[in-house]
Amino acid sequence: MKKIIFTIGLIFVCSLFANAQDASSLSAEPQHTNEQNAPVTLKTGETITRGDAISKTTKKVSLETALATPEKFAGQTIAVEGVIVRSCKMEGCWMEMAPKAGAKSVRVTFGDHAFFIPLNAAGMKVRAQGVFKTNVLSKEKVEHLIKDGEAKFDNRNADGTVTEVSFDATGVELTKS
Repeated sequence: MKKIIFTIGLIFVCSLFANAQDASSLSAEPQHTNEQNAPVTLKTGETITRGDAISKTTKKVSLETALATPEKFAGQTIAVEGVIVRSCKMEGCWMEMAPKAGAKSVRVTFGDHAFFIPLNAAGMKVRAQGVFKTNVLSKEKVEHLIKDGEAKFDNRNADGTVTEVSFDATGVELTKS
């Protein structure tokens, strides 16, 4: 009887350690922290910027219009506005932007990690300046984006890749709503 109780106790203790290890791996720390991606506490209406300043002479286009016909704006530097619906939770190196919550979104990149946004930027209003482009993302890249920021992809290719229209921003303004 003592052996059975000891065995049950040992199994229980081992399971506690295993669960503790699994829980700690789920709350992974950002891989690359810096002043730009540190979480921020903003007051309503307060704005922060990342990257280049948005030029007053840049053509402003409705994000809904741009998302409906992105090929029309390919290669043109434009400015769009919307809301951040999700972003990279590891580094703040990309975000998804939509005209409003629940609407179609576009993934926004920041050059080759030229700048980062705060890890808690989801829900903020955003103005962005940049260029629409089309890329084919590898299966590994798609899985990485889903894992690190819960990215959403409507149409995956049969091989797991994604042909994606994205917006490469040179600068963003984030405002607490």
